[in-house]
Formats: sequence, C-alpha cells, structure tokens
Amino acid sequence: MKRAIIIGASSGLGRGVAEALLEQGWQVGVAARRLEQLESLRAHYGTERVAVAQVDVTNPLAVNALDSLLAEVSAPDLFLYVSGKGGQNPMLDEKLELDIVKTNCEGMVRIVDHFVNYIKQTPYYTPQNRAHIAVVTSVAGTAGIGSAPAYSASKSMQSTYITALVQYCRMKSVPVDFTDIRPGFVQTAILNPNKHYPMLMSVDEATRHILRGLRRRRRIVIFDWRFRLLVVVWRLIPRWLWERLTIVRN
Repeated sequence: MKRAIIIGASSGLGRGVAEALLEQGWQVGVAARRLEQLESLRAHYGTERVAVAQVDVTNPLAVNALDSLLAEVSAPDLFLYVSGKGGQNPMLDEKLELDIVKTNCEGMVRIVDHFVNYIKQTPYYTPQNRAHIAVVTSVAGTAGIGSAPAYSASKSMQSTYITALVQYCRMKSVPVDFTDIRPGFVQTAILNPNKHYPMLMSVDEATRHILRGLRRRRRIVIFDWRFRLLVVVWRLIPRWLWERLTIVRN
C-alpha cells in the first residue's frame, strides 16, 4: 500500500487528490485547519486508511502536528503541499497582503523544509526509493498581477524556492524528486464567485491533471494546454509592456 501526506486536504484540490488516492488504495494522512472536513474523510474511508492532523501552517508549532502525522503514516511516498491563501486585493489591504505572504511563503517553507529534513534521517528513502514532494503553486507566479500583488508574488516565490530545494537536495544527496504544480483558474473557494474567470476548470478535471503529472514525476505541471500556451506567450511580453497592461484584472 502506497502512502501519502497531503497538507491542505480539507477542500479544493487537496481534498480532490486525497479522495482520488484513497479510491486507488493508498493510505493517506490529511492535514488542515478545519478538522471536521478531515474527519469526514476518515469516517468514509476508515481509520486504517486515513490519518488526520489539525495543522495551521502559519503556526510554528505546526511541525509538531506534522511529526505526529508522519509517525502514524510512516515514510510517505508522496508529500503534497496544497495549503494556500489568495484572492484579488484591489484596495491593497495590508492585512490581507501579509496574511497571504505568511500562509503561502512562511507556511510552505516551514512545512516542506521539515519534511526534507525528515527524509534525510529516514532509512526508507534511498537513491532507488526516492521521496516525492509536490507543491501546488500557480501560473499566477509567472509575472506580477496588479489586482493580486501578494498572491502572484508568493506563488513566484514558491516556484523559486522549489528550484532552490532541488539544487540543495542534489548538493546534499537527499533522495527526493520535486513537482511544481501550476494550475490556472480552478473552481475552488479561493476564487470570487461573482467574477468571470477564463478557462475555468472543475476540481475533478484539475485533479486528473495533477494525478497524471504526479504519476510521471514531472518536474513542472501546467494544465491544460491552453494555460501552457498562455504561459509561453506571457513570458515573451517585455517587462516594460507588462507593467503598462492595466487591462489585466484577474
């Protein structure tokens, strides 16, 4: 039985991947702030298949809860970090900007680094049996978006940090593969229900793309082909021109 731990599994993509892996026979440890949603997973799939931990990634004590989950699941084959906060901030509310940075940047560093250090001291992981860490970032990290400064910047930071960790783990001979999952617009609670989003994707469809990328252990997963094309075009836009494109709203 393969094992996974998913941080941010109470709803959205984290919940979708957790349910898909459980349907495939995995043992899954799930963590999030909202304990009741996690308990519903355990009630449905059974205590022997689902381990639960209440984790707030912005709290330094989150690593203690993670350690408890790691002890119960024991050397997961997949470690998926989905926790995040986002949204547009047209009023540039300072508290919202700082909350987004704290959750997406500080939270990810705290949790992912802790697991990397866990890999180092766990004999289960070898060059022939490598761990797999995946982080859900966003195509929004491609460039700074004026309507969502903290969100787009934090997603860029996440992708850059993963790149640095890949290099670090090679330097230190840590047996782990990384996947940077960069979705576009997915129909989750992070989006404003009163706005229109182009190329909007359902959670089920996005989950299928994620699982396909994870099976192949792809380094970067962008879905679908429309967003892959969009990112290519996006990167070709000169900075001076992008900063003048005030028509960009989402």
